[in-house]
Amino acid sequence: MSNLPDDKKKDKEEEKAPLAPDPETLHKTDPQENMKGPVSSFMQDIKEAAEEDDEESKEEADKKKDENL
Repeated sequence: MSNLPDDKKKDKEEEKAPLAPDPETLHKTDPQENMKGPVSSFMQDIKEAAEEDDEESKEEADKKKDENL
């Protein structure tokens, strides 16, 4: 009989345990990199295209700045 209260406490603690993050996404700056599916892959394609455009526009902006000086 003395074990019953302890068992109830353990059950309550297990129920209140928070959800842990997915180990694949833990300690990463962009957890969407490992996500799979049509939406995630579409968003990754957009991200990569935007990063490429950023590099080109930065070079172009530097050229325009140098020309205007």
